[in-house]
Amino acid sequence: MKIEWAPVKVSPRRRLQTLVTAFFTFSFFTLPLVSLIILAMLLYYGGIIVRTLVPIYLVYVYYDHKKNHSAVDGNGWLFNRNNAFNRNYRDYFPVELVKTADLPPNRNYILASFPHGVLGTGICINMGLDIGKWLSLFPQVRPKVATLDQHFITPLLRELLRSWGLVSVSKESLTYYLSKSNDPKHSDNRDGFTSNAVAILVGGAQEALDTHPGKYILTLKNRKGFVKLAIRTGSPIVPTFSFGEVDIFDQVNNPPDSLLRRIQTLVKKLTGISPLIPVGRGFFNYTFGFLPHRRPVVQVVGAPIAVKQSAQPTAEYVDEIHGQVIAALELMFDKHKEKYLAGSKNIKLVIQ
Repeated sequence: MKIEWAPVKVSPRRRLQTLVTAFFTFSFFTLPLVSLIILAMLLYYGGIIVRTLVPIYLVYVYYDHKKNHSAVDGNGWLFNRNNAFNRNYRDYFPVELVKTADLPPNRNYILASFPHGVLGTGICINMGLDIGKWLSLFPQVRPKVATLDQHFITPLLRELLRSWGLVSVSKESLTYYLSKSNDPKHSDNRDGFTSNAVAILVGGAQEALDTHPGKYILTLKNRKGFVKLAIRTGSPIVPTFSFGEVDIFDQVNNPPDSLLRRIQTLVKKLTGISPLIPVGRGFFNYTFGFLPHRRPVVQVVGAPIAVKQSAQPTAEYVDEIHGQVIAALELMFDKHKEKYLAGSKNIKLVIQ
């Protein structure tokens, strides 16, 4: 393997961006395990006070998640969602956000987000870690990113995710946010915001398994739960597409009929998590490592698809709205791919 080395002379700004990106990438891959290790160390090495506080904290985590879905109302801890440190992570790629239609703040929204990629980087940055651009484009609309429910019963990890505006993707949690009042006078809206926009990476772990540079393979045809939820809560569905998301990481080759894919699929069924083996770049080379490549990611936010609220949506109506989502994504991809993807003529959208 021929190694492509990074240049020796790199600006301090780019080095800082690389360090910040390394921090976030390492955190995303290891935080669940690290959180449990820290907790075990506190119980083993801590004094009597620490050993007393840890069980109290664990009981709090259990009951808070069971009762409140670990919810953080409003925009949460803004100091951790809009700062210069996080902006270096955005600028590393860079990640952009493009608005194509207004999102009136008199509704709550489901953002049907594609593709998942390895980490869902575009969505996480624009709607979680550095939300200044979002707040300027969509005033009075709170951005939230939904992720695996089990993360919110993992001590310590849950606190960091909540500080970044992430929420549980469980049906109960999503219903909680999507059913919030849009009345400016309601006590929940004292922060000046009257709408919640919850991004769901619909393709999930299955779609992540198909992530390879230049391949836009969406897992959507049989994913209709988000449509049913939208209809039950009366929430418009906003299709959003992150161009370049699949290009920042590759992964070890795992065709559908390979042994590796079969193992990955088994682990996914047991845990809900895809055990990916990502391939990126290193600190001093562009050939291999755990860092993502410096390639632009552009999240395009489409127009909301209105739904008629119904507590018991019919299968025909669910299929109708689901078809509109697919059509909107296909149109969005064809309209914007030439602008945001190099070699776009050879890139096709596959929906399975």
